Amino acid sequence: MSDQRKRSITPSSGGGVFGDLAGRIKLILRLMADARVSPWLKILPVGSLLYLVVPDLAPGPLDDAAIIWLGAYLFVELCPPDVVQEHMKSIRGVVPGEWHDTLPKEEEIIDAEYKEEDKP
Repeated sequence: MSDQRKRSITPSSGGGVFGDLAGRIKLILRLMADARVSPWLKILPVGSLLYLVVPDLAPGPLDDAAIIWLGAYLFVELCPPDVVQEHMKSIRGVVPGEWHDTLPKEEEIIDAEYKEEDKP
């Protein structure tokens, strides 16, 4: 592996469902603050959250969760893909870098022997 290749170092999320949910919320907040995203698109997540405040006829939280999920999904899908990718890389902590061999060079190797001595 002496050739140098472009690599990206991505830490494992390991957050499961709650980690993914936190990442999605961070992405939506970053996209809401980004000036490159259309103000008309920013109505989707705000409108879906306003749906929680407005009393509705359907009992239970399932319809509320479905509306919030749909609003968040459509918002991210309709945002410019390059802006979404930029924010996703920032959230995931992707660090671009190059591959380097970890083997030491010949002149850096120190040859020695280990000898255990008896304690007095």
